[in-house]
Amino acid sequence: SLLFCTEHPFGHLIDTLQSEQYEERRYFNPQKLRDVRYEKLPFCMRVLLESTIRKCDGFYIKTDDVSSILDWQKQQNQAEVAFSPARVLLQDFTGIPAMVDLAAMRDALAKQGVDPNLVNPRCPTDLIVDHSLQIDYSKCAIQSPPSPMDESHGATTRSPAGRPSPRGSSSSGSHCSGQRPGHRGGCSKVSCSDAPSGRSAAVQIENTPLLCPFHLQPVSEPETMIRNQEMELIRNKERLQFFKWCSKAFKNINVVPPDINTVHQLNLEYLCQVVQEGEGFIYPDSVVGTDSHTTMINGLGILGWGVGGIESEAVMLGQPVSLTLPQVVGCKLVGTISPLATSIDIVLGITKHLRQAGIGGKFVEFFGPGVQQLSAPDRTTIANMCPEYNATVSFFPVDDITLQHFKHTSTDHTKLVVLEDYLKAIKLFRSYSDQSEEPQYSEVIEMNLSSIVPHVSGPKRPQDRVAVTCMKEDFINCLNEKVGFKGFHISKEKQATQVPFLHEGAEYNLAHGSVVIAAVISCTNNCNPSVMLAAGLLAKKAIEAGLKVKPYIRTSLVPGSGIVTHYLNTSGVLPYLRKLGFEVVGYGCATCVGNTAPLPESVVDAIKQGDLVACGVLSGNRHLEGRLCDCVRANYLASPPLVVAYAIAGTVSINLETEPLGVNSEGKDVYLRDIWPSKEEVNHTEENIVIASMFKELRSRMEKGSSFWNSLESAESALFPWDPKSTYIRCPSFFNKLSKEACTPQSIEGAYPLLFLGDKVTTDHISPAGSIARVSAAAKYLQSKRLTPREFNSYGARRGNDAVMTRGTFASIKLQNRLIGKTGPRTLHIPSGQTLDVFEAAERYQRDGVPLIILAGKEYGSGSSRDWAAKGPYLMGVRAVIAESFEKIHRNHLVGMGIAPLQFLSGQNADSLELCGKERFTINIPQELIPRQQLVVQTSTGKSFSVMALFENDMDVAFFRHGGILKYVARSLLP
Repeated sequence: SLLFCTEHPFGHLIDTLQSEQYEERRYFNPQKLRDVRYEKLPFCMRVLLESTIRKCDGFYIKTDDVSSILDWQKQQNQAEVAFSPARVLLQDFTGIPAMVDLAAMRDALAKQGVDPNLVNPRCPTDLIVDHSLQIDYSKCAIQSPPSPMDESHGATTRSPAGRPSPRGSSSSGSHCSGQRPGHRGGCSKVSCSDAPSGRSAAVQIENTPLLCPFHLQPVSEPETMIRNQEMELIRNKERLQFFKWCSKAFKNINVVPPDINTVHQLNLEYLCQVVQEGEGFIYPDSVVGTDSHTTMINGLGILGWGVGGIESEAVMLGQPVSLTLPQVVGCKLVGTISPLATSIDIVLGITKHLRQAGIGGKFVEFFGPGVQQLSAPDRTTIANMCPEYNATVSFFPVDDITLQHFKHTSTDHTKLVVLEDYLKAIKLFRSYSDQSEEPQYSEVIEMNLSSIVPHVSGPKRPQDRVAVTCMKEDFINCLNEKVGFKGFHISKEKQATQVPFLHEGAEYNLAHGSVVIAAVISCTNNCNPSVMLAAGLLAKKAIEAGLKVKPYIRTSLVPGSGIVTHYLNTSGVLPYLRKLGFEVVGYGCATCVGNTAPLPESVVDAIKQGDLVACGVLSGNRHLEGRLCDCVRANYLASPPLVVAYAIAGTVSINLETEPLGVNSEGKDVYLRDIWPSKEEVNHTEENIVIASMFKELRSRMEKGSSFWNSLESAESALFPWDPKSTYIRCPSFFNKLSKEACTPQSIEGAYPLLFLGDKVTTDHISPAGSIARVSAAAKYLQSKRLTPREFNSYGARRGNDAVMTRGTFASIKLQNRLIGKTGPRTLHIPSGQTLDVFEAAERYQRDGVPLIILAGKEYGSGSSRDWAAKGPYLMGVRAVIAESFEKIHRNHLVGMGIAPLQFLSGQNADSLELCGKERFTINIPQELIPRQQLVVQTSTGKSFSVMALFENDMDVAFFRHGGILKYVARSLLP
């Protein structure tokens, strides 16, 4: 414990923080090193240094690590240091496999005679259940919804509005008048019958209004939200029971139940501390999370980044993160922001600027006079997009604006005083007026904020930005271009195609560019209240101007948390959004991760009939082709007000500057400029709505949880009682035949390529998170368990079942495999010449004892952090991936699962080496493997070439030698 520091190698740096306003606090003061290099370090490196000093134990973290960080200018990109973050953040898609692995590790150690209670997170861990929401209901109407019950298990009745409602539900609204704060009056219950998989007891959902923190008046939660939450809890009851068991069985873990908040906003609004306190000391907050957008927290001066689920498990169990000292790029912001530019415009502008600067794998720290124009929400919005320009961190040091933010959102004045005094004591507080505080950076990039104009991003990648004024021209160019990152290759004569169709008794026309999905989402890059309020104010002005949204467009409003609903409602704009069709459908990740309800059949038929390039517009952070819906080929990221604007226009093939959005009841053209809210309007509304009471209400809601969660039953045992019939939770095979000693590395002999892939293979291609296709290998498995397609749920929801996830590996319909020459989840079984599902081919290779490799191009594994993108190939028998380059987090995942990430040497690739992908490959791996060693690969055709083994440090080599991080950690607990 740090309480006993007499033998601590840096015990002489312990200092005391004293004030009449609080009890004294102890801390490690790097300034007592009396080293002039400290004040020249970038602020993010100072946080890293403090952690290394405090956690130095001579084993995992050594005094040499401290010396290396102080000598950062000379050691960057060379020295390896170990970093122990203050906490770990999990979301449920990646959190459930992590917890399933820990539960399986308890089983494995118990079989070896070890007390299973020793397996606990050693680092404080928060698990947020926020990725299970799916949009089954929208616009307060049921559009081909899945029934939450079979006819044999329950019945439905009709509500007065004509919508089916489960038996026992109340169609009347609940009211609360004159109640005291915290009281929820007028409750009604909605009872649902058994969940399809698990057939357990009835689920009861509490249908109660949220209370406005100002006037204690009910804020209505539309029926759509209640129904979507109802379906969420029914679908995922087994997973939730497992999470409930985790919250009781494991120490040092906090599980936040569903329908409370998204992981990103919860991290910002509740979990972040800036300054933590524990083991008798105060120290800077820091975090690693199983989501690439964990970097959002950098906007509040908290060091954090995304790691793989596999790495996070190691950190949870006390292993530090191994880090090559990065280059730190100083991004100097100058100029004045345009009043028409929203935070997302600033985000996408900086994203493009930094991507072009080539800062992959580096830390970015913002400074300059332009920083002071950015509010705390603006900064977190910018930091969120860090993965899109391939940086590891995008850091905004704490300054007066950050402190002002916490004064508005925190109720503990003493903590704020301690925070400010402590950060100033160790020089972690930024003052832009003092030029002497300027750190030294690896390089400086300057950006003029006045150059930023409104943009959208698409149609297939977030880095492809399009100025709103050029949108129409760009979309036409996309139609003309060959199929690729921007092209759809639609012939000239077919570009004017219009397909008439009927919807709800009225006739409409669809054309290329028609908007069919419009989703306003307030998570990650749009958590900033200003852009959500701008969308609401624009909706208000649109309604007042007589504009409407066509009813066939799948519109939805997914607030990141209850606070968003609060300020939209109390500002008076929520009814206007609702009138345009943007109903609150629930809280959680939905459209971004592919959880979009099917489009109306008439719309789908029209799209297919005309082979139309239909469009989706959303204010999220992911929009890869086919992710929102298979038949929607063009998808654009836009700010929330622009999502509303394009929904009103009904097409992206429009110049919003010169063409009208529509006509009013008097036949007069209405332009975007007529309804666009001014920055002054937005700021005034924000200042009067987003105040401390809302954050207080949110904290109260999170701490109380839901009645469903509080009443949910779960096992009380130290070992999880695995249900062999469960299709959600299954004990994985990672620890089968766990030996006490690790084997020496073995060469890979006679391996066949399972797949021959090109550039930009994303984790969506490798391990999809959306719905399970009816003809997939995973679907066949679930059908063998007597489940119907309606009960499949999504891959994300079934990440606790290795049988489903392995079958779902490489199941993307967009996978382009050169072995078969067309898209789809199929490959060539080379020995037989048969084309099979990827899983079936892998299964046959494993049965024959044949090892597998994957050949790929550039940026293999890009996209969202996803551990099953490495676990799935491992269970398929893949031993190595040979690619031109790797996304960093995915490379870490491969190493963590014992798969060798091998990189073609510079200037070489599969084509230059004339590989056809049907050869057999032998990879010679020496027993004394070292980091970044060149290995020789020999083919069955007699060719030989070298590759670089991307093991970055000795810890990577140790993980590979043990067969992955999980076995490494498990062996460390064996006697």
